[in-house]
Amino acid sequence: MDVIVAGGHGKIGIRLLERLAARGDRARGLIRNPDHAADLEAVGAEAVVVDLESEDPTPHLLDADAIVFAAGAGPGSGPERKRTVDYAGCVKLLEGAEALGIPRFVVVSSMGADEPEGGPEAMRPYLRAKAEADAAVQASGLAWTIVRPGHLTDDPPHGRVVVAERLGYGGTVTRDDVADVLVAVLDSPTTEGLVFEVLQGDVPVASAVAGLSGS
Repeated sequence: MDVIVAGGHGKIGIRLLERLAARGDRARGLIRNPDHAADLEAVGAEAVVVDLESEDPTPHLLDADAIVFAAGAGPGSGPERKRTVDYAGCVKLLEGAEALGIPRFVVVSSMGADEPEGGPEAMRPYLRAKAEADAAVQASGLAWTIVRPGHLTDDPPHGRVVVAERLGYGGTVTRDDVADVLVAVLDSPTTEGLVFEVLQGDVPVASAVAGLSGS
């Protein structure tokens, strides 16, 4: 499988690229800073330098089987960059995928994106951007999946999660476990057309994802 990961140097993106490369997939990470290329190459991935805020990524997407949008402006950025990265960056990739006929599109969203105005005030610009990006993906004709993790941690992977369309409570999940969930999603056609939340839980990642059923 040829997979492009936007946000390739991000904490989830680079974990995902490492997993894909380790099993023999072509793993390509979109990065803005060329200085980060060596970090991607160190995990077996290809670095593709493109700025989603100012450039059209479409020429860099050729031959891909799937795109994973794991990019984000980050916690230190203001509302404007939440719009240009978390929303507009996702839409640019979505349009590129549609233009090139890339069938699979997976998004790392966030718990709370279904009700952005219900989140803490400081989080609302981020959640609004995620909500609008998710809506654009859902309106597309692609085989999409939207994954909404809870609070992300850098703890060692547990290997066990809980997933549901809506869990009804908050919590944490490790970035390593989210990366494993994304791998399982890419391998599972039953997740196409699904939006689901993920937190730390008691079910092995592969089993949890396999238990989901899309449209």
